[in-house]
Amino acid sequence: MKTPPERFSSVTPSDSSALGDLSRRRFLQSAMVAAPLWASVGRAASAEAGELSLGALSDSGGRIIAVDPRFKQLIDAGETITRHQTGSKWSEGPAWNAAGRYMVWSDVPNSRQWRWLEEDGHVSEFRHPTGSTNGSTFDHQGRMISCEQVGHRVVRHEGDGSITMLVDQVDGVSLNSPNDVVVHPDGSIWFTDPGYGVPKPLPQKEAIYRIDGQTGAIKRVDDSLVKPNGLCFSPDFKKLYVADTGPAKQEDKALHVFDVSADGELRNGRHFAAIKYNGLIAGPDGQQVDAHGNIWSSSGHSVEGINGVHVFSPEGDLLGVILLPETCANVCFGGSDRSRLFMTATTSMYSVSTKTQGAHGS
Repeated sequence: MKTPPERFSSVTPSDSSALGDLSRRRFLQSAMVAAPLWASVGRAASAEAGELSLGALSDSGGRIIAVDPRFKQLIDAGETITRHQTGSKWSEGPAWNAAGRYMVWSDVPNSRQWRWLEEDGHVSEFRHPTGSTNGSTFDHQGRMISCEQVGHRVVRHEGDGSITMLVDQVDGVSLNSPNDVVVHPDGSIWFTDPGYGVPKPLPQKEAIYRIDGQTGAIKRVDDSLVKPNGLCFSPDFKKLYVADTGPAKQEDKALHVFDVSADGELRNGRHFAAIKYNGLIAGPDGQQVDAHGNIWSSSGHSVEGINGVHVFSPEGDLLGVILLPETCANVCFGGSDRSRLFMTATTSMYSVSTKTQGAHGS
């Protein structure tokens, strides 16, 4: 398969004209704040991961653990977990492109996106720089939509090579740090805007937003969570699952679920599940839902023995875990039949085959 076309080359974050209302001073201010944060993340990742090799994890079989018998219907305990790439500072934002049969993901502090080809498993650089893109997804026309942390904006990469800025402010005030993004069948775009890497006081209250698919109007649909992070829809798009990574206590970091009304509102927000296993506690970050409504949530910022992926039934029961040697930030189903689970975890990108399929796009 050909290398990525030039149209995917991003503007440099310091190009003030390309970033709309983002001034050079604002960019430098954001970069100065983010640099110490990403440096500490990089040090932690190096200490946690050490020297990692590519290929199958030799102890894969012991890392896939059923807590509930239903888990065995979703994945075989003997499946091989494969590390496809390593050396990043903070891996995030996996998104599957069905037309191109490739997975893209971000190394946020290095302002780089990587690409894995299903055709031959080849990994190569996809875009650099990216405005420190975090979460990305592909819409129903195959256009990539990305959350740029440094740019404080959500953008869409058009088929002709241009970049459309979807939103960078609300009521004339800059966004904080757009984090994760999903699309709805009605064309609307939903994203979270926590305050990571942004000087305090934050420009906005941390919140979940909806961009109308017809008018482009932006609306804050919820601001009840401390730091709304990863988000995904249920298979029927009637529920929205959101990770809250903001509470000070690890045990309070949890997944929440909202009902999605026909008019695009969020209602009846409630606690869904916490990341607890074998006496250990971790935090969620990003998650995906499979065709049966099970939630596959990343787990991290804790210790070996709980970091990885935790799988919950639609009722919130823990079905099983996939343990990784690094903190897992996000997950995405991909592959031609959408049965392979991709996991971005600190320095690396992993995958494992499952017996289910992703419900819809990343």
